[in-house]
Amino acid sequence: MPDSAEAAHASLQAGAVPLGGGTHLLTRMNDEAGPDLRVVSLRKAGLRGIDVDGDTVTLGAATTLADLEDDPRLGYLAGCVRSIASPPVRTLATVAGNLFVPQPYGDLAAALLALDAELDVLGTAGLRRERLERVVADGLPEGELVTRIRFTAPAPGTFRFHKASRRRLNSGSIVTVAARLTVEDGLVGDVRLVLGGLSRRLLRAAGAERVLRGAPLTAEVVAEAAGADVIEPFDDAYASAWYRARVYPVHLRRALLGA
Repeated sequence: MPDSAEAAHASLQAGAVPLGGGTHLLTRMNDEAGPDLRVVSLRKAGLRGIDVDGDTVTLGAATTLADLEDDPRLGYLAGCVRSIASPPVRTLATVAGNLFVPQPYGDLAAALLALDAELDVLGTAGLRRERLERVVADGLPEGELVTRIRFTAPAPGTFRFHKASRRRLNSGSIVTVAARLTVEDGLVGDVRLVLGGLSRRLLRAAGAERVLRGAPLTAEVVAEAAGADVIEPFDDAYASAWYRARVYPVHLRRALLGA
């Protein structure tokens, strides 16, 4: 249980596995733990906290989902956070941990990707900045440690989040939609759209963004946008691939139009 990010990083270099809240790792350990597994807890590494400086938000990697939920400055994330697991789990689960869980989990990661978040990563060459979008696509080298997550707070009314799930608590996603978009004079301006549950990784819906950008935000345009990306839905205990593909256009409409 190291007392600094640097000490935690040194432990990772020795082959340890990082432990944030343990809500994903400990379930994996039941099935995959070997006799030489070593775990380094981040609880005392100084990586917890929320800082809001103007419209720049900085989250410590070990900040819990409950911390986000309880902070009124982050009200735009409340719906997303409350869709994840249950209150007891959210008191343990961490922001950085949610970035690396497999689909159909990682709903906060979808929201942060829609907000174009960046990560502070501690590696062998020191601290560097990485876009979350790159990390979602390529991962991080073994032994590196995320220390902070930064993003620009969305302007009021520009952030949308919608999650379809089997039940309100403790359910993975069937379809998750996270979006940041502006509408001026009835037309969509800037837009970032991220999909969960429709691929084994979070999907940046670049095709849908192209359809939406410069167009009126109507049901017809959203229906066209829903068909603009190649999705790779999968079967799991929550839904079949067929069902995910079938209901995706409905949930995209609900996310962007509220109906």
